[in-house]
Amino acid sequence: MLKPAVCLALVIFGIHGLWPRTALRHPPGVLVAAEPEQHLIPEKRLGDVRGFALSAVATYSVQARVLHTKRYWADGADLVPFDVALGWGPMSDQAVLDKLRVTQGNRFFFYEWRDAPPLPEKEIACHAANNHIISASAKVAKTIRGLRAGQVVKLRGYLVNATKPGGFRWPTSLSRTDTGNGACELFYVESAQVEDDVI
Repeated sequence: MLKPAVCLALVIFGIHGLWPRTALRHPPGVLVAAEPEQHLIPEKRLGDVRGFALSAVATYSVQARVLHTKRYWADGADLVPFDVALGWGPMSDQAVLDKLRVTQGNRFFFYEWRDAPPLPEKEIACHAANNHIISASAKVAKTIRGLRAGQVVKLRGYLVNATKPGGFRWPTSLSRTDTGNGACELFYVESAQVEDDVI
């Protein structure tokens, strides 16, 4: 039987795990200047992942600043437990992000500001994206699970479409300029690396 002090420690530890981790801050300036790299390919079957059939439609590589992460327990969580909102170019600049409030919910990524946006809204939309992450390995899953806002991460893999018996279809976006429903990347990540040297 656990002693009361041990039980209390476990409760505190459990509650602490629910608290969001403090975002990393950086001096003003663009952290990641490069645009994501996407190359369309003939559709390639990657196999089945937890009952979903995955078909790759493009290779994809992105180095970006983590803006926000969200763990899901429903709404496709068996395939995609984590969404990661990423920003590059001006959306990796601390001076810009200090004037935005970034959140995620219902598989979307949201940003809001007070008074006036720090950038034209089109520039914000074109330099940030919500990524539905499918981890290709336990190692990748561990990296994704440990991400925190402010880190710079490099992800590589495929943009995929997912299907399931019964007519279910979850397509990926193939554009960095779209917004709204269908604008998120369904990203099968084969490699995930936190860029410690720029943090």
